[in-house]
Amino acid sequence: MNGIVGKVVLGVAGTGMAVAVAAVAVGPRVADWYDGRHQEQSSYSSGGEAKADRRSMPTWLPDNASSVRYLMSTTGDDRLLRATLPEGRLPAGCKTGEVGKGTHPVPVTLKAGWFPEGVTSKITGSCGHYNVTLTGNQLYAWQDGAAVQAALRAGQPTR
Repeated sequence: MNGIVGKVVLGVAGTGMAVAVAAVAVGPRVADWYDGRHQEQSSYSSGGEAKADRRSMPTWLPDNASSVRYLMSTTGDDRLLRATLPEGRLPAGCKTGEVGKGTHPVPVTLKAGWFPEGVTSKITGSCGHYNVTLTGNQLYAWQDGAAVQAALRAGQPTR
């Protein structure tokens, strides 16, 4: 009896170890896949092209903006946007200066190699529900879904 019980215990322990090793090796990839499947990323040559293709693109983005990159959550209103503005100034309708109370962080659920970390410390203003940073003619904009939902409850339009 001891021989069989020992073999069963050894088999169960070995299987447990194999499962643990597999979880450590595969777990991060599964998490990345799960997070990434709720995101859509797009690139456009112009703001006009981006707005024609995607309803969620902010209307304040100038048609003549170039090199547009966009990342959005499909399960909420989190957004990242980068565009080159030929005039090197914020689009019409945007507010310049210290944003203050309306400032919201970059959504932690979204990460893109083209959206630099630390950009939130250099806020230039706001455009709609987006906080924006303008560095030269490069615009970085981000929208936090929770802030958008709060604004909608308060009756403020999103674009």
